[in-house]
Amino acid sequence: MSAVRIGVVGYGYIGRSIVARVAASGGEFETAFVHNRSAAALSGLDPALVLADLAGARGRRPDLVVECAHPGITERFGEKFLAFADYMPLSVTALADDALRARLEEAAKAHGTRLLVPAGALAGGDELLARPGRWERVRITFRKHPDNIDFSDSGLDPAGIDRETVIYEGPVRGIARLYPRNVNTMVTCALVSTGLDDCEARLVCDPGLDRAVAEIEAWDRDGGTFRSEKRQPAVGVSGTEMLDSIWYSIRRASGRRGGAVELV
Repeated sequence: MSAVRIGVVGYGYIGRSIVARVAASGGEFETAFVHNRSAAALSGLDPALVLADLAGARGRRPDLVVECAHPGITERFGEKFLAFADYMPLSVTALADDALRARLEEAAKAHGTRLLVPAGALAGGDELLARPGRWERVRITFRKHPDNIDFSDSGLDPAGIDRETVIYEGPVRGIARLYPRNVNTMVTCALVSTGLDDCEARLVCDPGLDRAVAEIEAWDRDGGTFRSEKRQPAVGVSGTEMLDSIWYSIRRASGRRGGAVELV
């Protein structure tokens, strides 16, 4: 069986981890290309792997392109990638744009490729996905220390938060605009359950926390309920399990074929 060729867009903390795990995969995977906005970050990488211009991605024959840079990559290149490869955007907040998501789904259907939505910190994602249309209400809550929240798009000053404070409560679509780096998993939750406008999001900032907490609550139309809770130390805006979770999604995607859009 031939190796799965992975194209990596973004060579920061996550991108470096993916490339390292590909190299250690014993031939199960191989790196098709690595692209990064700043060429200086790629100085220690084998020059044969470097792709300076994403317009040349098709020529590297990737089976899967993984975005770990910025939601803008999906806006600019997502449809183009799907013309020749499966595409996994880790900046899932890009998919909160309904028109963009529809174009990506159509591109995947037209070319027989897949838009892959990584489960990330979504503990219980398969449970939500298994019963589409059955959920009457779904709520996802993140509780984080202010140091683990990126406030740059929110207009809030974290210096004034000295106790547990709910800094957002409302539809997932709204929080995706205010905290795009923090809530990729919330967008995933909404996409596999009740939708971006009906799925409820709560972001709680708590200086007393020493780890990030993700809670999902769901109410079935027949009276059933589902609840999950995950507590994890955090690095930056993500839990420390993030790198393992992403690699799990990549491996899971390589082992199965389903519809044009899949949760992996």
